[in-house]
Amino acid sequence: MSKKQFKTESKKLLDLMINSIYTNREIFLRELISNASDALDKRHFLSLTDSAYTSSNPLSIQLEVDRDARTLSIEDNGIGMNAEELEKNLGTIAHSGTSEFRQQLENSKEVDIIGQFGVGFYSAFMVADSITVESRKVGEDAYRWHSDGQSGYTIEPGERQAVGTKITLKLREDTDEVRYSEYLDKYSIEQLVRKYSDYIRYPIQMMVEKSVPKEGSDDEHETIETLKTLNTMVPLWRRNKKDIKDEDYNSFYKSQFYDYEDPLEVIHYSLEGNVSYKALLYIPSRIPYNYYSRDYEAGLQLYSKGVFIMDRCKELLPDYFHFVKGLVDSDDVSLNISREMLQKDSQLQELGKSVTKRVKSALVNMLIKEREKYEKFYKNFGYSLKYGCYQDYGMHKDELQDLLLFYSSNEDKYVTLKEYRERMKDGQKDIYYATGSSVEQIRKLPAIEKLLDKGYEVLFMTDDIDEFVIMMMREYDGKSFQNAQQADTEVETEEEKQAKEELVKNNEDLLKAMGKALEGRVREVRISSRLKSHPVCLVAASDGISLDMEKYLSKMPEGNAAPKATKILEINPDHDIFKVLQKVEKDAPEKVDEYADLLYQQALLIEGFNIEDPVEFSNRICDLMKQASGE
Repeated sequence: MSKKQFKTESKKLLDLMINSIYTNREIFLRELISNASDALDKRHFLSLTDSAYTSSNPLSIQLEVDRDARTLSIEDNGIGMNAEELEKNLGTIAHSGTSEFRQQLENSKEVDIIGQFGVGFYSAFMVADSITVESRKVGEDAYRWHSDGQSGYTIEPGERQAVGTKITLKLREDTDEVRYSEYLDKYSIEQLVRKYSDYIRYPIQMMVEKSVPKEGSDDEHETIETLKTLNTMVPLWRRNKKDIKDEDYNSFYKSQFYDYEDPLEVIHYSLEGNVSYKALLYIPSRIPYNYYSRDYEAGLQLYSKGVFIMDRCKELLPDYFHFVKGLVDSDDVSLNISREMLQKDSQLQELGKSVTKRVKSALVNMLIKEREKYEKFYKNFGYSLKYGCYQDYGMHKDELQDLLLFYSSNEDKYVTLKEYRERMKDGQKDIYYATGSSVEQIRKLPAIEKLLDKGYEVLFMTDDIDEFVIMMMREYDGKSFQNAQQADTEVETEEEKQAKEELVKNNEDLLKAMGKALEGRVREVRISSRLKSHPVCLVAASDGISLDMEKYLSKMPEGNAAPKATKILEINPDHDIFKVLQKVEKDAPEKVDEYADLLYQQALLIEGFNIEDPVEFSNRICDLMKQASGE
């Protein structure tokens, strides 16, 4: 037996792998089990055409723990390796027997190899002082490979009788920082198998202790050792949809994603093409308690041929679809070193595009065919769709705009932009909307009263983000969005326009006097075309931000420096208060300032703004009440 050194480049790669690339120690078991599954796949495939490879025992993976010796073994009855293959696969770390096997069978669609032995194998040195590999191929002698990962390796004849491979890890001693003994705990091993390798197609087995009734006794129990299969082997998403019941989908969802309610929607499909994968996705029926907080961790589980890779892969879905839970199992995501750097994987980017497209398709289908269910979904996660329209400077607005819902003044229910657009009045140039804290509050706004009275449909927008979304969208299907509370939203007939012009001309002095009294607070005071029963209202000039946008920005940390809406005070010429103003301007012009201020403060209150001096405003109201009573 002679000692052999790792090739220089292999030694550097080994050091890099142990100390840098694999940051999560526990994945070593996933790697070794994946390699064992790989060996079983090869033997199974070759046995289809050569009976010499047929195993007398079922193909399986056996785990063995020896706490006293501090060893963990992973054994398979797969294809095995001879001395030359041990040298080639393990002496040069980057070499992969699987890759070579793939090339030999590149025209075959039967074989399904999941790992690359020469890479993931060395992750075991994160937990092991030394590794021994005993292997035997069909019809050949057995060999033994041994290394401490530092001073090279040895290959010598072995004594193994059965075909296959047994890898034995001599675990490191515990330190203050790392408890390596956890990998000698059978319960921990079971949990790791369930987490990473539950859907390996071959049984993964281990002897475990089990308490059973003692023979001949009704009360006493004894502990025996029994062989237990640790994995379920057949993943739900790889089964035929025809054989899966709703209860199966729901049970899997609740156990896998820790929800106590059934999902609202299940999306289960497979795709073959440039990127092949199977997906099992769920739309929750309720908002997770921390969904809109920084603590929420989004992302789909990622598998490769049933082998777990990542718990929350954010790259598979954009932010606006992060409410989706589930998993993707792709044949095209490699199980080698790149799994630790998936965010840079071009195949993953293609996967993400495909999954995103499918989620949107499912939502569109729900909107068209199951409107009630979609509205329930939208009440939970509509904010995410709106955020998607707004983020990235509106890059995704065309993709998402038809999924948005807004409450309709005419329909008294949620409608799509398409539905609004299809029933717009002849000659209507804009899509009207109004913002506020609730539908009830918006409906009472003086500024939209006449618009509603004339039968124009107004979309009521109650989320803080709505105006940002509208600003980013600008228009829909050739129609611009117009805030019904903005100054240039006027729907008048020619007769009404002429009557208004006459009123403005006849009351020019009054309007100027009130404008001067409110100088610095409003841009102008003018006759309103939008008011019906209310005396006054505030509107924002069309060349600035809206009133609600001002209120929203004022709540931000830099609120004092936030921009303000350019306000306009409008007066209803048909209201009794206008006649009072005309009389005051004629008989007591010195009181115009006081009346203008009162009406302005009143308009602020109606719009939900704080008034400038509540005490002064209260005193003036009291004075007016006294005057009205003749005191």
